[in-house]
Amino acid sequence: MRDAMLSTDLIQSHNAARLDALRDEYDSLGRSLARSGVRIDGIRDAVARFSMALPSWGCGTGGTRFAKFPIPGEPTCIEERLEDCAVVQQLCRATPRVSLHFPWDSSSDYAGLREVAAGLGLGFDAVNSNTFQDQPGQPVSYRYGSLSAADPAARDLAVRHNIDCIEAGRRLGSRALTVWVGDGTNFPGQQDLGASLDRYLESMSRIYAALPEDWRLLIEHKLYEPAFYSTVVSDWGTSILAAKELGPKAKCLVDLGHHAPSVNIEQIVARLHRFGKLGGFHFNDSKYGDDDLDSGSINPHQLFLVFNELVTAAETAPDGFDPAYMIDQSHNVTDPIESLLSSAEAILGAYAKALLVDREALRAAQARNDAMMAFQCLRAAYRRDVTPILAMARLEAGGAIDMLGVYRESGWRRRKAQERRPVALGAGIV
Repeated sequence: MRDAMLSTDLIQSHNAARLDALRDEYDSLGRSLARSGVRIDGIRDAVARFSMALPSWGCGTGGTRFAKFPIPGEPTCIEERLEDCAVVQQLCRATPRVSLHFPWDSSSDYAGLREVAAGLGLGFDAVNSNTFQDQPGQPVSYRYGSLSAADPAARDLAVRHNIDCIEAGRRLGSRALTVWVGDGTNFPGQQDLGASLDRYLESMSRIYAALPEDWRLLIEHKLYEPAFYSTVVSDWGTSILAAKELGPKAKCLVDLGHHAPSVNIEQIVARLHRFGKLGGFHFNDSKYGDDDLDSGSINPHQLFLVFNELVTAAETAPDGFDPAYMIDQSHNVTDPIESLLSSAEAILGAYAKALLVDREALRAAQARNDAMMAFQCLRAAYRRDVTPILAMARLEAGGAIDMLGVYRESGWRRRKAQERRPVALGAGIV
């Protein structure tokens, strides 16, 4: 990282004070894993290779339907959002890319923005389009839909916006476009349910035709909101059917919050991989609905089970297995940087535990229908405390053993509160 956001001396002094304890914990865990035939250094190296993107919009505070409560030092422009992303990457060393959302992150100089990001040690991941809200001066409204709207002018506007996002992403070095639409209905009979899907597919085919050869189109589904009676792309079944109709560059994106309560998300992951349509993930957690809570904060076991399927998929079909990983959260009561750091560790922890599963024993138990021992193969890996592995991987990459401790001592948020203009209060949407 050429322009370090936090003092490297601070990170090194923090690490030096904790190094002996970490080595002791790492060596102890290594001896324990060795008794099961697992090399701890191999797990550490795999964790070090794993990376995920940060959402530019996740660097600010979120909001509820009723209010938004900004915090001092919150970023107010894309350049400031990149600075906060650079802080996360400097400390955790697992988030080297940023996913932009247009028009929120629009720039008049994308080449220059790419240079700014590179100077902070960052690159760009998938770009995201926004046709779920009207913009100032917009000639037609998305009130009744965008890519699936009955009004052809609204569809044309939405298609043009997505193609503009592709062009911006191309200049930034991105290689994927994520499309989520809030299109749907709030009343029975409001639209022809079949015709609205046909209009969506026709619009998406125009966007697909504009993709560069080496790009992917990531289709994101969502069960509900803002359309509460029907949503055009409401589930993974609709998503995979759309992806198969559009072509090989179209893949399905799994947002962990975009499902009905108790849905078996790990099974969805396995199905999408089976048919070659698993494109990527937006990591978050959910208690009641699409809550966008911190990853692993509510159901860390489910996150582990998802990664168990991903590790299995990577081992059985390694060629071309390259899902896009991104954190996608809304931070209402925490410092967004702290939540992103905590979530990155939770995601990496789930991955490390999935790597520890004894797959030979698991397959043998499955073959003889031994449900209990198959479950115990997963449970044994899930019970492991892998924090020494994660911390050692960060340390060797130049990150911080105690990420939150370094961040709080750095006074970053306090300094930014003095430098950045304050964010206005938000009244919410009701």
